[in-house]
Amino acid sequence: MNSLQLNRRTMLRGAGLLMGLPILESMTPLAKSAFASSTRSQVPTRMACVFFPNGAIMPDWEPRGEGDQWELGPTLQALQPFQPKLNLISNLAHDNGRAGPDGAGDHARCSATFLTASRPVKTASNIRVGISVDQVAAQELQGATKLSSIELGLTGSRNAGSCDSGYSCAYSSNISWRSATQPMAKETSPRMAFERLFGDGDDGSRKERDFYRKSILDLVAADAKKLMSRAGDTDRRKLDEYFSCVRDLERRIERTEQESLAAMPDLEVPDDRPDNFREHARLMYDIMVLGFQTDSTRIATLMLDNAGGNRAYRDVGVGDGHHQLSHHRNDEDKVSKLKKIDLHLAEQFAYFLERLDSVQEPGGTLLDHSMVLYGSGISDGNRHRHEKLPIVMAGSAGGQFRTGRHVTLEGETPMANLFLTMLDTMGTPAESIGDSSGRLSQLA
Repeated sequence: MNSLQLNRRTMLRGAGLLMGLPILESMTPLAKSAFASSTRSQVPTRMACVFFPNGAIMPDWEPRGEGDQWELGPTLQALQPFQPKLNLISNLAHDNGRAGPDGAGDHARCSATFLTASRPVKTASNIRVGISVDQVAAQELQGATKLSSIELGLTGSRNAGSCDSGYSCAYSSNISWRSATQPMAKETSPRMAFERLFGDGDDGSRKERDFYRKSILDLVAADAKKLMSRAGDTDRRKLDEYFSCVRDLERRIERTEQESLAAMPDLEVPDDRPDNFREHARLMYDIMVLGFQTDSTRIATLMLDNAGGNRAYRDVGVGDGHHQLSHHRNDEDKVSKLKKIDLHLAEQFAYFLERLDSVQEPGGTLLDHSMVLYGSGISDGNRHRHEKLPIVMAGSAGGQFRTGRHVTLEGETPMANLFLTMLDTMGTPAESIGDSSGRLSQLA
């Protein structure tokens, strides 16, 4: 039996900071030999939802084959190493994303319905849509973790004014909604997101840390040294890996801030969001991993861009705006550029899965104990289609999902049915959400 016994909520402390720990052997009173089997049920399920705008070139997204006999399409080839741990789900739809009597504004409806499955009121001021699936779970789990949820993005939010054909910018800028009228503002700064995970909420201590450029690990060094001296070999190895990941993330955040500062003209206040899409996305993915790994939060959302986003992806040789290209009218050159963007986004998502799968936990990996939704509220961006949505679900949620399949649903199935299944899996069931009509038994 390990001589060191830790509570699951043990934190490292120092200079007004709380730092969570990964799941360790010493967080159970049982003998090491019984650890893996006895603690599997104690490992929490995590939920992550990742949104990309403007749909995808669906012929390259769609897989070949069905059920267990299938292959990933060209767009998702980067996910091939994780195919046994994911499901690609076809024929999900957001009926409330369609125009109906409201006319234009498909991009605003795309993001507003993505996690709510509810029809947004077409207005620039008195917004109303519906609570999102992540917030249904977060409210039920409130108090179980330091943060009930964390909302991240790569592009800033505008919650006032009209951004799409009379729809409020709040619809285009947010996928997470605490209530029908209150979006959850997303954090776009890696440093501020990092502070949310490890800070104690004291603005004074945060300013002091920033002034002296102190490392999180430096501030908890005494507590960490004491813990390491008492931990067993396995826990020491796990803590060493975790601390190395935190230190690497700190250095990357600082480097991107310095690069942004150097690039700014005199007298301008630098924007600490990295200019490089790939680095920014990976920093945010790593922050989500740390949040899950330390059980600081079990629920996270990430918007890779706002709905209708017109980012140019020069990293892969695409200088045209994403939204502009999405109205391609079958122009071969534009379609080719969109395929490059789709692949680039999928490669960053594959990085996230790789990081999750690298973290070992009792009974599997962090990916095994998670369910990760990746997709868009539009399929064909050229025609603004809200059916046959591009949706990937990665992770088995602790064995609750059977993975490694292309799940083909009948007709048009409400995306909200997937949400009900996700809520069941999180242990936060709901009677309905959005336009739900049932649950997806095909995932069990």
